[in-house]
Amino acid sequence: MSVWDDLVGQEPAVAVLKKAVAGAEAGMRGEAGAAVAGMTHAWLITGPPGSGRSNAGRAFAAALQCANSGCGGCNECRTALSGAHPDVSLIRTELLSIRVSEIRELIRRAAMSPTQGRWQVMVVEDADRLTEQAADALLKSIEEPAPRTVWVLCAPTVEDVVPTIRSRCRLLVLRTPPVDAIADMLISKLAVDAELAGFAARAAQGHIGRARALARDAEVRERRNKVLEVPFALRDLGACLKAAQQLVEAAKDEAKASAEKVDEKERAALEQALGVGTKGAKPREANAALKELDEQQKARAKRWERDVLDRSLVDLMALYRDVLVVQTHAGTELINAERRSNIEQFAGRTTPEQTLHRIEAIAACRDAIEANVAPLLALEAMTVALFEGRNDGPRIPRRLLR
Repeated sequence: MSVWDDLVGQEPAVAVLKKAVAGAEAGMRGEAGAAVAGMTHAWLITGPPGSGRSNAGRAFAAALQCANSGCGGCNECRTALSGAHPDVSLIRTELLSIRVSEIRELIRRAAMSPTQGRWQVMVVEDADRLTEQAADALLKSIEEPAPRTVWVLCAPTVEDVVPTIRSRCRLLVLRTPPVDAIADMLISKLAVDAELAGFAARAAQGHIGRARALARDAEVRERRNKVLEVPFALRDLGACLKAAQQLVEAAKDEAKASAEKVDEKERAALEQALGVGTKGAKPREANAALKELDEQQKARAKRWERDVLDRSLVDLMALYRDVLVVQTHAGTELINAERRSNIEQFAGRTTPEQTLHRIEAIAACRDAIEANVAPLLALEAMTVALFEGRNDGPRIPRRLLR
C-alpha cells in the first residue's frame, strides 16, 4: 500500500513525482539532489477529466510529508490525503469560480513555516476556475515563495491557467488511463465481475470516478442508457424538442438530488455555528450569512447541472464516434460494444460525413452551454442537427454566445 495506489495507469507521472520527493529529501539533508531530481516550489498538474489530477496532488503532498516517501499507512499520509494535515491545504470548489478571498487565505497560510510536517503544501484542485483577481493574488506568492512551501496547481490543460502562473510552474501531464488498467482496478478494489468492469472501464472513457459509479450503481448505468437512446428516437422535429427537454430535466433532477444531500447539512451546521434559535443570537448577522450560503448553493447546483449535461453530451459523442468507426472500418474497439448491433444499423443508414456533422453539433452544444447559453436552447439546436445530420442545420445565434 502507498499513496500512489489510486493513480491508475499513471506510472510515468508517478515516477516523476517519486523522483522529486527523493530530491526534496536530499535537499532537506543539505545534499544537492533536489535540483537534479526536478524538485521545485511550484507544480502544474494537468490531465483529462477523471485522470486523477487531484489524487496526484494529494499523493504528492502526502509523500512530501511522509518520512518514508509516501508509505500510505502513517499518520502523515492518512491526514494529508484526507485534508486533515495541518501543513497540507486543499482548496477546491463546486462553484463556478475560486474567489480572491479564498486565495488570499491560502497565501497567508503559505507564508507560514510548517508547524508539524516537513513542508507547507498548498494544493489548488481547480486552478482553472481562478478569477482574474485570484490569479493575480496567487502570482506573487508563487514568484516569491516562502522557504519549504510547495504549490501544486491542478487543471484540465495548461491553457486553462494564465500564462504568468503556468510559466513559473513545472508541468506534469497525466495521460488518459488505459481501459485495462481501469478494469483491473475495479476488479481488485470493488470486487466487480470482469464483464461489468470491462463495460464500466470502456464507458467511462478514462474517467476513474465515472468508472467507479458505473460499476457500483445500477441507477447510473440506467441514466446513461437513456441518454444513448436519444439518437435512435429522433424521428421528427417534435421528437427532437422532446429529447432536449428530457435531457435538461434529467440533469436538473440528478443535480437536485445530489445538492439536497449536502445543502441541508451545510445549513444546519451554519445555523448551529451562528446560534440560530438560541438566546443571544444576532438575527441580522445570521440572516446575512444564511443568504450568502443560499447563493453559493444555487451556484453549485447550476455547476452540477452543467456537469451532468456535459457528461451526457460526452456519452452521445462517444456513440457517434463508434458509428464513425464502423463506417470507416477503422478496426478500433467500440466504446459502446454492447450496442454494436444498433450502431451497425445506424452506420448503414447514414454517411461518415453526416456522422462528423453530428459530432460537430454536439461539440458546439458543449461550447454553448459552457458560454452560458440556456441549456434547453442549446440542446434543441443540437438535437435538430443530430436529426438532420448536415452542416447547414440549425445554428445557435452568435449573439447568444456572447
